[in-house]
Amino acid sequence: MAGLGGPPGGTPEGGPGGGEDEYRSVVFDESFVRAARLQEFSAQERITDHAPAVRRRPPLRRAGLSRQALILVLLIAVAFGTAIYMGVRHPYQSPAGQRAAEPVRMTVVPLAPRERVPGADDAAFLYAHSPAAHFRTAAQGIPLPGARRTAHFSEDQVFNALTTAKNYIVRSALDPEVLGGEEVRSVRVLLDPDQLHQFDESFEKPALDGRHAPTGWLVRFDPARAELADPEIRVHGSLRVAESDASTLEVTADHTMVYALRPADDTRGEVSLFTLRRELHFRFDRDDLRLHQTRLVASYVQAGPLSCAEDAANHLRPLLAGQEAGAGVPAGTDPYTSDNATALCGSLAENARPKV
Repeated sequence: MAGLGGPPGGTPEGGPGGGEDEYRSVVFDESFVRAARLQEFSAQERITDHAPAVRRRPPLRRAGLSRQALILVLLIAVAFGTAIYMGVRHPYQSPAGQRAAEPVRMTVVPLAPRERVPGADDAAFLYAHSPAAHFRTAAQGIPLPGARRTAHFSEDQVFNALTTAKNYIVRSALDPEVLGGEEVRSVRVLLDPDQLHQFDESFEKPALDGRHAPTGWLVRFDPARAELADPEIRVHGSLRVAESDASTLEVTADHTMVYALRPADDTRGEVSLFTLRRELHFRFDRDDLRLHQTRLVASYVQAGPLSCAEDAANHLRPLLAGQEAGAGVPAGTDPYTSDNATALCGSLAENARPKV
């Protein structure tokens, strides 16, 4: 019978007599046991699964921590890259390294009357006796043509170009707050970011230099001179769209607008008509179409009745009912036709006046 400390069945035959002494020099401290990768299965597990007597233990937690650290580094890298990408593509930031937009070419031609400006008590009466009698009012006078796909742009992209061009015209020439000289931001937000510097410079330092005339960007009257007598502005014209190359759409807008004005702060003053013909050229790349923004390429404006002696860069200063331009008026120009004025100042043709 085996002793208290011996194995069942006694000491195996042929084994060394001092078994305990043979392994006495091996020290199984706690760290060695914890690091061991082999673990004995229980008796029940060995009976059920017929598994080997031992199984490998899972790897130390240290490897799991390494994977977590790697995942954290990857997430930080992705977030950093995303932040850089969004910064470069931000719609209100001008990306470095991209080609700068060409400056807008703008021309503003005052049209001076040869006689006194006709007036009346009622704007509707003047409209009815002018060439604008059949014009539609406000945005209704800017109908959109049918949007058809081009070789490189879809029907939706063509429609976006036409819609953005129309929005620019409405905001820049038909909004009472813009016309009164109080608002510019509603027009500014429709421009490609590359043009914002030129736009801001035009209002900070207006000049008739073909680049920095606020009245080339939008229509606004001198609030000390005149105000709208009728919000129903008469408009007539057209929009045309064409593909200039595989990455660019261009829209040309040509409209005549007629405003009923009276002297500022005088609700009883006589009403007179002010006529403005405006041709705008817009350009759209794919980013502009996606963001509903545009690049204004050129602006050509004929407007009257104005005095040739007045500076029409910052504000339009209309001649109102009963006023006249004086001597030295050039040959007549009709803003109701598509003829271009050939001088820095023209005269308002007789058939462009109300017949009163």
